[in-house]
Amino acid sequence: MSLMMEEIREQPEALERTFKAEREHAKEFSRFARRQGFRLIVLVARGTSDNAATFGRYLLEITTGIPVSLAAPSVHTLYHAPLDFHRALVIGISQSGEGTDINRVLGSARRQGATTLAITNERSSTMARLADDAFLVRAGRQRSVAATKTYTGQLMLLYLLAAALGSHVTSASISEIPGWAKQALALETELRELVERYRYMRVCAVVARGINYANAFELALKLMETCYVVAERFSSADFRHGPIALVERDFPVILLMPPGKAFRDLKRLAGRLGKLRAETIAFSSHGARLPPTTRAVRIPGEIPEIYSPIPYIIPGQLFTCLLAGVKGLDPDNPRSLQIVTRTV
Repeated sequence: MSLMMEEIREQPEALERTFKAEREHAKEFSRFARRQGFRLIVLVARGTSDNAATFGRYLLEITTGIPVSLAAPSVHTLYHAPLDFHRALVIGISQSGEGTDINRVLGSARRQGATTLAITNERSSTMARLADDAFLVRAGRQRSVAATKTYTGQLMLLYLLAAALGSHVTSASISEIPGWAKQALALETELRELVERYRYMRVCAVVARGINYANAFELALKLMETCYVVAERFSSADFRHGPIALVERDFPVILLMPPGKAFRDLKRLAGRLGKLRAETIAFSSHGARLPPTTRAVRIPGEIPEIYSPIPYIIPGQLFTCLLAGVKGLDPDNPRSLQIVTRTV
C-alpha cells in the first residue's frame, strides 16, 4: 500500500484529534478576537496550503462578514511594499511551517501592525515560533509528498476559526466532520473500479463553485502531482466564459456538486456537458437528481453544504491515488517534487 493511501485512510482519526485538541484554543481565541475587533483577514500560503487558504476565504467571508484577502507573497518578498495591517489578522498556512516566503510575509505583517496566526502541522517549526499564536494540525508526520491529511486538517482548523470569529459555524456541527470523512472512505471499492475507465486520461477539467471551489484546485493539483494529468480547474461560472470551448466528445470533466447554493448552477452545466457528449463525473449526494449523461460518485450522509468540502475531497484523493496505480505510477514519488519547497 502506498504512503499516500495510508494517509488518506488516517484522516478521520487525524481530524478527530485536531478538533479535540484545538476546540478550547479556538474558544480562547474568540475572546481575544472580540477585543481586537479585526476588520480584515489576510491568508498567506503556497501549494496545497494555498488551496486551503482559498477555502478559508470563502468560509470566513460567508460566516463572519469580515473581508478576506489572499496575500501575494511577492509584494512583501520582492517589492517590499509597506502595507497598513492595523486591525488585521494575518494567517499563515503551511504543512511544514518552513516556507521561506510565507514566513517572511508573516514577519513583515507583524512589523506593520498585524496580529499573526500560524496553521501548521509542525509545533517546532519556524512559522509556529514566528507567529503570535499557532493552531496545530494533529495529523502526525506527513510521509507522502502529496498532501492529503494535512490539507483536511488545515480545513478543520479553519472551521474552528470560523466558529471563533462568527456565529454561523458551530462546534457541534464541526464535530460531525470526522464521521462524514469516515463514510466517504467507504467509496474506495467503487472508485477502484471507476478509475480503470480513465487509465489513459491525459487532460481534464475540474469544476466547482462556492464553498467547494478550493477543492477543484486541490483535486486538480493531486491529478497533476500523482497522475501527470493536465488538470485545469474552474468555477462553473468562469468555465462558461471561454474554457467550455475546450469540451468535445469524451473530454473528461469532473464536477464537485453537493446539494446547496451552487448545485443548480452546476446541474445546468452538467446538462450542457451532456449535450456536448463530454465524459462527465459528478461527485454529489445520494439524493441529488443528476442528468442521465453524468457518471455519479455518491457521497454518503446528509451533509450541509457548508460542511461538505472535507467529505467531498476525500473521494477525490482516493480517485487520484488509485488512478496513479492503474497508470503504473508511484504516487509517493512524483517526479521533481519534495515535501518542503522553499521559494522567496
